[in-house]
Order: sequence, then structure tokens, then C-alpha cells
Amino acid sequence: MRQGQNIIVRVRRRKGTEDLPLPRYMTEGAAGMDLYAAVEAEITLPAGGVTLVPTGLSLAVPPGYEGQVRPRSGLSLKHSVTLLNSPGTIDSDYRGEVQVILINLGKEPFVIRRGDRIAQLVLQPVLRAELVEVEELEATQRGAGGFGHTGLRK
Repeated sequence: MRQGQNIIVRVRRRKGTEDLPLPRYMTEGAAGMDLYAAVEAEITLPAGGVTLVPTGLSLAVPPGYEGQVRPRSGLSLKHSVTLLNSPGTIDSDYRGEVQVILINLGKEPFVIRRGDRIAQLVLQPVLRAELVEVEELEATQRGAGGFGHTGLRK
């Protein structure tokens, strides 16, 4: 559903998370809204560890859009904590709680506390493709060149 240039996303909080803020844009030009950790107790994420962090929110993303859960640059730079599944996709027909898969790529344990900003939510339009099977694909200059085929320097 559109309202001007914005879309309306209905949000439901899990009971007991009313103390946490709803995601919001922190600046006028921000593309993402911060997602907050809705943990009951601190979680210590050891170096190399992976954990699933609840946000306490379920979203009704409108058809034709997806929610993308992306890393926060500050967590990545300062603590080497990022998302294992990035970007994570929230489909328009998913109604479960949004949860974030965090991984600690650093050398020190990282503590996740209730209300910590752990990820960003970005909403994007989605195009659906119709696949057409063919015998041959059109040739291109690149062809089948894959990972690293252009090298490191010009």
C-alpha cells in the first residue's frame, strides 16, 4: 500500500517488547531503519560464534516489496559482528517474528543487550521474473567468465 512516496508496513510487537522502540529512520537520508535486540537477558557471542537474535516484531510487508535485513556498519567495523545471512529477506507473505542471525568474526566475545541496535531494515520493490527455457543464450564479451575473471588491476 502506498501513501505518497512511502509504503505502509503494518507492525505487530511480541508481548513484552513494548519497551523497545519501533524501527525508524535515524536521519532524513537514511535508507535503513535500525532493528533492536529483543533479548530477555544478555547474550555473549563468543569469537567465531553464531546466534539468532529476536527483534520482537512481525511485519506485514506489502505485496511487491521485500524487507531486507542488513548489517550495521558500526558493528562490523568496531566489533567484527555482522549478519551471516545478508541480506536476509522478509517476504511479503511472512508473518513470523523477524530474527537476525549474527556472527562474531572478531577475536573477542561480544555482548548483546536488550535494546542494542543489531541490524538495519531496508524495504525494496521486488520484480518477479518469468523464466523462459531456451537451447542457447546470446553471446557476450564476458561469456562464462566468473569469479575474479577481470583480475585485481587494470
